[in-house]
Amino acid sequence: MKLIRVTDRNTGKKFLDVARVIYKNDPVWVCPFDNEIEAIFDPRKNPYHNHGEVERWILSDDNNNLAGRIAAFIDKNLALTYEQPTGGMGFFECINDKEAAFMLFDIAKEWLVMRGMEAMDGPINFGETDKYWGLLVDGFTHPSFEVPYNHKYYKELFESYGFRTYYKMEGFHLDLTQPLSDRFIRIAEWVSKKPGYEFRHFNWKDQDKFTDDFASVFNEAWASFKKNFKPLEAAYIKSVLKKARIIIDEEFIWIAYFEGKPIAIYLMFPDLNQILRHLNGKLNLISMIKFLYLKRRNTMTRAKGLLMGVIPKFQNHGIESVFILKVREVIKRKPHYSEVEFSWVADFNPKMRKIFISVGSVPVKKYITCRYLFDRTKEFKRYPIPEVEVPGVRSA
Repeated sequence: MKLIRVTDRNTGKKFLDVARVIYKNDPVWVCPFDNEIEAIFDPRKNPYHNHGEVERWILSDDNNNLAGRIAAFIDKNLALTYEQPTGGMGFFECINDKEAAFMLFDIAKEWLVMRGMEAMDGPINFGETDKYWGLLVDGFTHPSFEVPYNHKYYKELFESYGFRTYYKMEGFHLDLTQPLSDRFIRIAEWVSKKPGYEFRHFNWKDQDKFTDDFASVFNEAWASFKKNFKPLEAAYIKSVLKKARIIIDEEFIWIAYFEGKPIAIYLMFPDLNQILRHLNGKLNLISMIKFLYLKRRNTMTRAKGLLMGVIPKFQNHGIESVFILKVREVIKRKPHYSEVEFSWVADFNPKMRKIFISVGSVPVKKYITCRYLFDRTKEFKRYPIPEVEVPGVRSA
């Protein structure tokens, strides 16, 4: 077997094609857009290159058939905040062969060691935690957009090499065909009518105010996650919305206000993967025509709940229940939607887990984020799980 560093357009194409080879006969896997994956490794498109570096490799077997791939990277804003300086590895794909997998893990480790790292987390993204983050270990059903999916044997490859679980994550599903309980509706309606409260959904006409308010809530609600927290700028949120404009439903995005001050946010998109599964990762004229055709035929029957957050002062006030009620009211007018997937919630965020269960969703998928210490004599420590509920909530 031979490792090849990605250095040009040809090796970059092979890096993308590895996934098509590995999942060739898997009816569940959805191929992401090639240009979306490539953008992660493009310094002009991914701002993480401003404070980090990345390298990629592909693996071929003795007959020059593609057998695996991996990326290693360092986020310099985060790496030195750990007890051991820690880099990352991700976009791992591999045949069911320990020798092949270990070659890929080894090259990522060696690259990180050369740059002063003492541990690596994976599989993770060189970017935001709500994309391509974690290893799926249970619930191998349809993946939603930008949520990880992998073969079952990957867990054994990681564990055999010496990776250990740094934290666990869960994906939740909400069945929109099941009615809300009368008690839930009464509470949500009572909260929504309390003096001073107002709930507004997004509209493009007011996008400037909306993105400012959204960023304000996010940065206050998530500030308690000091190690993983990075403040969002309104301009970034606006760029995300603009990029997703073709699929955005204005009534799937909400902000709650109290006496004019933004206090809570809810963000949900139609699940693009239900269309992508028909396009094989390509974005050309034919695929765009097919995309528009499938969208018009209401192919997207599932939504992806990206995040829900409430600033600390207004937590435990039932605001989340109002968001769910509002979305349910919207869905009544769009009956082709049947479910929402919330992915993921980590075990260090018990408050978010409690909220999802309280609104009727159930855990159906399990993921892990792994860590490998280069010094095998060092004590392994899991990500700390709070003894009390933490302020701020996150799902990705």
